[in-house]
Amino acid sequence: YKILVTQTELSPNKGTLMEKNFFDFTVKSAQMTDYDLSLHKGKVVLVVNVASRCGFTPQYTGLEQLYQTFPKYQFVILGFPCNQFGAQEPGSNQEILDFCEMNYKISFPVLAKIDVNGSEAAPVYNYLKES
Repeated sequence: YKILVTQTELSPNKGTLMEKNFFDFTVKSAQMTDYDLSLHKGKVVLVVNVASRCGFTPQYTGLEQLYQTFPKYQFVILGFPCNQFGAQEPGSNQEILDFCEMNYKISFPVLAKIDVNGSEAAPVYNYLKES
């Protein structure tokens, strides 16, 4: 099954309607290189806001098990670390990756730390919240 949410919006440059979807966004990898979400077009994508120092941190175990269970179904999990909720993700991108790999053996992509709320919120998260 594929779940794809699209949003129709007015193009600021041309005044015409355009379709925009999740796979049109480029975000940053934990190494701060471009990570094109279109790499996952045609897959089921689970986007998860993650933090290393919160009560839900053990979710990494279940997420990794889920990720390993469904690879043949074109399923991917994308972890987006965020420090906006009680300063529960204070480390650098490398510290976050090291923590995930050392403590939970994560193999799914954990991307660069982002804001999910406010004026500095990542555009992809704004899109997801509005959709």
